[in-house]
Amino acid sequence: MENVVLTIHLILALSLVGIVLLQRSEGGGLGMGSGGDAMSGRAAATALTKMTWILAIGFIITSLSLTVIAAEKSAGSSIFDRLGVSEPASSTAPELPNVDDLLPPTLGDTAPLVPSAD
Repeated sequence: MENVVLTIHLILALSLVGIVLLQRSEGGGLGMGSGGDAMSGRAAATALTKMTWILAIGFIITSLSLTVIAAEKSAGSSIFDRLGVSEPASSTAPELPNVDDLLPPTLGDTAPLVPSAD
């Protein structure tokens, strides 16, 4: 079922892109031009405009359908269930290093910080 809806969704998406690219640009995005009739606030709906609306509604319906299918498919499961991991590898805390090993050597230590040129 999911594959059928996904195939329809992809066909609708490609068709919607094609229909939008076929339409005439009216330049309304920047407020330039009024398209067709200057006195009316709305241009007449053409066949391409109606087809765009039909494809857009179909695209939204298939998007929501795919979301519902994916939610039902994953209900009550965890990513760890799908991977087969039952518990973390180590349940104990890692061993911390000795603090004395992390400190820099002091002046009284036998090892010099800078090798001598003797």
